[in-house]
Amino acid sequence: MTQLYEGDLAPDFTLPLDDGTSFTLSAQRGHPVVLYFYPEDDSGGCTDENREFSDRAAAFHDLGARLVGISPDPIEKHVKFRAKYGLTLPLAADVERQAIEAFGLWQLKKLYGREFMGLIRTSFIIGSDGRVLRFLRATRILGHAQKVLDALALELAKPPAK
Repeated sequence: MTQLYEGDLAPDFTLPLDDGTSFTLSAQRGHPVVLYFYPEDDSGGCTDENREFSDRAAAFHDLGARLVGISPDPIEKHVKFRAKYGLTLPLAADVERQAIEAFGLWQLKKLYGREFMGLIRTSFIIGSDGRVLRFLRATRILGHAQKVLDALALELAKPPAK
């Protein structure tokens, strides 16, 4: 399993987006990127999380960041999910878990005594140079989007490294 650390070069990937385009991480160089990985469309927690990120999408944009949600659901499910809740940000389909596994997020989980493999809900702030600036595990869903936005603002306020 891959383990990424702050300062590591983020793994490159290309995934289809729900608007019919695609997203390639390396093509975003020159701008910060926020990737938030979530387990599935239209579940309670994932709906709350996506709505919070969607509500703050303009603030991420104002900081110059590209914001993308990623889950293993297919494009068709993303399209319905986005329309159902009026989400204002792109959702990427990682059906084959290309980015999910490259970022080390497909792990053993435990829920109610049952063990299974699943996605660990995490957000990554990628700097304009393609390096991981911060990663934040979503220990509490409500408020996670604001924590990521605050962390992005702090990272962008830091003086450039010499």
